[in-house]
Amino acid sequence: MILEDKDLDYVVKRLNGYYGSFDRIDTYFRERKKQRMKKLPPSLFSVGDDLFSEFDMSPMDMDFEIVPMRFPQWNMYLEQISSHGNDLNPGKSLPLAIRETNTGKYAGFIRVGSPTINSKPRNVLFGGPPPLDKVNNHIIMGFAIVPTQPFGFNYLGGKLLALICCSHEVRDIMNKKWESDICMMETTSLYGSIKPSSQYDGLKPFWRYKGNTESNFLLTMSEEIYKELNAFFAERNGGPLIHKDASSRKLKTQTKMISITKASLKAANRMDDYETFLGFLDHAQSLTTKKRSYATTYGFENTVDYILGKDDVLTKKDNYDRYYFDNLIDWWKPKATRRHDKLINEGRLRTEQELWDVDDMDKIDIIR
Repeated sequence: MILEDKDLDYVVKRLNGYYGSFDRIDTYFRERKKQRMKKLPPSLFSVGDDLFSEFDMSPMDMDFEIVPMRFPQWNMYLEQISSHGNDLNPGKSLPLAIRETNTGKYAGFIRVGSPTINSKPRNVLFGGPPPLDKVNNHIIMGFAIVPTQPFGFNYLGGKLLALICCSHEVRDIMNKKWESDICMMETTSLYGSIKPSSQYDGLKPFWRYKGNTESNFLLTMSEEIYKELNAFFAERNGGPLIHKDASSRKLKTQTKMISITKASLKAANRMDDYETFLGFLDHAQSLTTKKRSYATTYGFENTVDYILGKDDVLTKKDNYDRYYFDNLIDWWKPKATRRHDKLINEGRLRTEQELWDVDDMDKIDIIR
């Protein structure tokens, strides 16, 4: 498919304008978040009453429980507190809430699921890509590990949730749900190099840094421009560019649109426009950041050899018992107490519940 000049001018103008409008990756995410918020039904704008708000409470007085949730309910909360999208990925998915039991309020939300097929830090750890069936049976990915705010800020809430992911109790829930043998969880810092630190730092031995992921992808189009251009291309193609039942259809359609645009510019011998178009794409691609990758092995010392089939039985480390839920909470409590006390003494304790509001998108830190 080759576009005629008039159609080509329209497509190039729209794509150049879109990809040229972002100067930072957080600007892109904020715009995407605004679009997602506009689509939420009005009835969903009332989750604050369910979120932890007793900010004079000491962490030493807190207790927590793991609450399995159905995805629609879980996602209702996440859309209000998290800056990134939480679309379901193919494969396994387990949404969880973490509730402080004395108040009955949620302190954060977790979702784990099938890991990415390929990961540079994982490949380095295993000496090459491990067999896919082994990855699916033994490794899981933490896609969302998000505290409510300002619980996260006041009490090191992100670290609390990250620790809970390492617990034998969460591992048991996963293994029972999927009849699997999970012995390793991976996750990444949300926006990589935008911030110098991550909630996973300082959590040794439970979480360990494993290197940086590769980052060489084009920003996904917003729903608005995607729908507009998808309809435009489908009309001129006499049907959709990608079959409606194809996996990752949006990504494949976006890639096809860009491929057709580049081919059309070349066919029209518009090389100056072609180079300009590539410049906008390169700019958008450069905004993506390498993410720091972390992993937990739940207190086992031979996880790699076990996953590769070199060992038949998992071997426990001496600190295996530290990975039980109650022990992890006890490890967190004094650190969270010091944080809480320091904020009070410095007059920096936050007490206002932080929820995304489409009419006031700039007051919340994008990194969460």
